[in-house]
Amino acid sequence: MIALIVAYAKNQVIGNKGCIPWKIKGEQKRFRELTLGNVVIMGRRSYEEIGKPLPNRTTIVVSNTKNFDAENCMTAKSLAEALKLAGDKDVYISGGGRIYAEALPLVEKMYITEIDCEIEGDTYFPTFDELLFEKEINQRHEGEIPYTYVTYTRKNKGEL
Repeated sequence: MIALIVAYAKNQVIGNKGCIPWKIKGEQKRFRELTLGNVVIMGRRSYEEIGKPLPNRTTIVVSNTKNFDAENCMTAKSLAEALKLAGDKDVYISGGGRIYAEALPLVEKMYITEIDCEIEGDTYFPTFDELLFEKEINQRHEGEIPYTYVTYTRKNKGEL
């Protein structure tokens, strides 16, 4: 399975100046639960923000300029190469904006945290055709910054 996992604000913002522009207690719980034991593919800037391979996962960094080589971490020059390196394991594409845009036509599922406010930023999640997906609202979280876990499943996998 190729899936995508992202959190974005109402205005589709996913980042600002190379960082996630919010701190929401508990918001990353779903990311951890879904990706543990699987392959996470991310771009160089997303990886550099984290600063190290994710524990108990295989991390593949897409980069043309740097090579990341650590335990459970490798580098690919393209998303296509990263997917080949992943083999037949479940894959979670986890940013940034360019990797999401490239992966969007390939994904079977999208695990999205919809943050219920507009946030200033310079990196956006690409628009997508919601009609191609079944939308399931999983869980709503209230708090200082409310958010909702949503899962989109591609309707016709034959289109991939």
